[in-house]
Amino acid sequence: MEKTIFYALLAIFSLGALPAFATTSPTSATEATPAANTKLTEEEISTYRARVEEIRDMDKSELTASEKKELKTELKDIKKTMHKDGTVIYIGGSTLLIIIILLLIL
Repeated sequence: MEKTIFYALLAIFSLGALPAFATTSPTSATEATPAANTKLTEEEISTYRARVEEIRDMDKSELTASEKKELKTELKDIKKTMHKDGTVIYIGGSTLLIIIILLLIL
């Protein structure tokens, strides 16, 4: 009985720690070169937001499949650009569960 509990806890701890230490590495040469200023200005942010609202308000029922695909890739690029300057921390589900349990115990 103690062995199964030990193995279960070992699996929880080992699987939960992997996403916590995950990092993103640059995939292309343009992302590998550090830019002098990676923060977006308010003008760029408002331009991106206006474009997203314009795409959302479009009547997409009359577009072809390739046009819809282009809009989708454009939205993904905008999302990637908007999130580029922010810091994101990924926490796995089992790690979150362990943190909650520890907070309840302590």
